[in-house]
Amino acid sequence: MVSQNKYRAKRIFLLICLLPLLTGCWDSREIEQRATVLAIGIDKAGPGAEEREAEVSHEKGDISIPEENMIEITVQIAIPGRIPLGPQVGAGEKKPVLVVHVVGHTIEDAIYNLQQEIADEIFLGHLRLIVLSEEVAKEGVKRFNDYLRRNPEIRRTASMVVSKEKASKYMEASPELERVPSLYLAEMVDSLVDLGKFPESFIGKFWSIFSSEGQDGYLPYFHIKGKKTIQINGLAYFHGDKMVGKTNPQEIGSFMAGIGAEKGGYPIFTDIPGNKKEIALVQAVKRKTRIKASLKNGKPHVLVKVRYEAKVSEKESPNVKIKKEEDIRALERGFSNAGQRSLSDLIAKTQKAKSDIFGFGEYFRAQFPEYWKQNVETEEGWGNIYENLSYDVEVDTYIRHSGMKDK
Repeated sequence: MVSQNKYRAKRIFLLICLLPLLTGCWDSREIEQRATVLAIGIDKAGPGAEEREAEVSHEKGDISIPEENMIEITVQIAIPGRIPLGPQVGAGEKKPVLVVHVVGHTIEDAIYNLQQEIADEIFLGHLRLIVLSEEVAKEGVKRFNDYLRRNPEIRRTASMVVSKEKASKYMEASPELERVPSLYLAEMVDSLVDLGKFPESFIGKFWSIFSSEGQDGYLPYFHIKGKKTIQINGLAYFHGDKMVGKTNPQEIGSFMAGIGAEKGGYPIFTDIPGNKKEIALVQAVKRKTRIKASLKNGKPHVLVKVRYEAKVSEKESPNVKIKKEEDIRALERGFSNAGQRSLSDLIAKTQKAKSDIFGFGEYFRAQFPEYWKQNVETEEGWGNIYENLSYDVEVDTYIRHSGMKDK
């Protein structure tokens, strides 16, 4: 009898332990019941925006925010069952995304207004891309960061970019290689990072840099070329939360050398020694960077040493040979000189905008804490010092491959 009671007690205990597991799907929701946002474009709203705004979070005229500070967001929402597994195969296929425009005083206010137009609950867990128009980026991104960082659905691996045109144009673009524009743009950034043509720039890294006192942020700068072609046209750099300038595409490689990105990727035309008007395309394969911070006469000084491993990708004339050891050494010197000039010019360019995107300030903050405490203290204080920072750039190149035909 006692054994039966023990057996019954064990069964009851096991049943009690299993009961919580039965509630595991109590709050589940089918994907078709969610409005999955893939991309968001943020623009200035323009004249008449307040009249177009829905009275969701407030009644018209109840708040004192000026109309020119309102924003317009354009979102791409995935249509269930229409996201393709490959490129478009027929001209008559339906669009895989729904594009919606709404206005608001803040990004969350605009999201609330968007929800009034969408039957299903808005879900940001698959957000891949946030596009800021240049006009918005120059006014500051701090007002958007608070909502984006607080929202637990938004992944830190999403991409944020700055666009030369209105951000809404990127939500309505239709690239030939991918039917879903947001996926194409996000994968474009990821691919360029893998190829060594752009540094890592996911939104989590941007926020991390944004929070530091000794470095300013940077984002990819997009431009629509022609009707459907989209290219990364440079790098947008910031001071504080405001965009203060942009680079050209070639300067991205110099920036990557300055921050110590290992992968190469950008070629430079270099004169071929002993052959007038003949040039070769020398491409960086790898790079190794050392940054040394020091105080010279009590003032900050930076030494940047970059060593490239490169290869000869192409010669302008097939009749010109690059065989001699001195020819290779001359090409190496030419590539080094070009790299040194480009990096020095980029540092000087960012100094004018007080934008330390290289993070030199973090070296001084770590190695000279007393100097930082007495002379810098804040991000703005470092910006004033960075403007007049002295620096030296040394570039060394080793060409490993000159081409099979020249052997």
